[in-house]
Amino acid sequence: MEQDLKMMYGRLKRWSNGTDYYLESLNYKWAFTKKIIKVAIVFHIAFFLAMGAILSYYSNHNPYTTPLMVYRLYVDGYKIKPVKFIPFQKIPDDIKKMVVSIEDYKFYKHNGIDIEAIKRAIVINHKVGYRMYGASTITQQLSRTLFLLPAKSIIRKYVELLIALEMEMILDKDRILELYLNYCELGKGVFGIKNASYYYFGRNIYQLSTDEKSRLLAILANPILYSPYDFKNSKLITNRYYILKFRYYTYNKYRSMLQYAYHD
Repeated sequence: MEQDLKMMYGRLKRWSNGTDYYLESLNYKWAFTKKIIKVAIVFHIAFFLAMGAILSYYSNHNPYTTPLMVYRLYVDGYKIKPVKFIPFQKIPDDIKKMVVSIEDYKFYKHNGIDIEAIKRAIVINHKVGYRMYGASTITQQLSRTLFLLPAKSIIRKYVELLIALEMEMILDKDRILELYLNYCELGKGVFGIKNASYYYFGRNIYQLSTDEKSRLLAILANPILYSPYDFKNSKLITNRYYILKFRYYTYNKYRSMLQYAYHD
């Protein structure tokens, strides 16, 4: 009997020691987790405050340069052309409509992120077997252009989402589209639609035909590898071009014919 009691005591003691070790380990992990949470909260607050100050400044001022421009200059070795800024009111209306229709047709309805577009892109890309469609809104693309570097990662995507959400709270939609069209990358060292117009066609954006505008905006999907006259090897950009051309080039052509017939 005494021997059995000693064995039971030994087992209880080992169990107690094991339990104490487990609880200590659990407490340590929870304390460490709380520290991580506190650090994350402080980081997010600081990030939102700093980004809020910058975005508030950008509501009335135009960036002189961007991290992407600096990266293209010093890492890729591109010669960066200074941005030729066009105020929103002077940007051709068809350019605005074409960009919204091909890049983010819910632009004036969402709050920076389009969940439905993300779901749709996943389904379509899975069906075709490659990344044919993206799901980034114009606001997200502007977030990348103004604040981030081109290297893809989960962290960058997360920061992009945070910036997009805050950008929608501080800037109005027209200002976001204005900045997007003036700072979007459209070639090696080429930023903004006005620079791109002179670079590719030798003329002001106001003088371009609808077909030329369609070609220019089609390459927004990959402006480093392709140009307005060299994208036939890309199914994505070719598809974008024909969508734009069908929606606007053909429409405007037949609208003019109908107006001419009506006046006769």
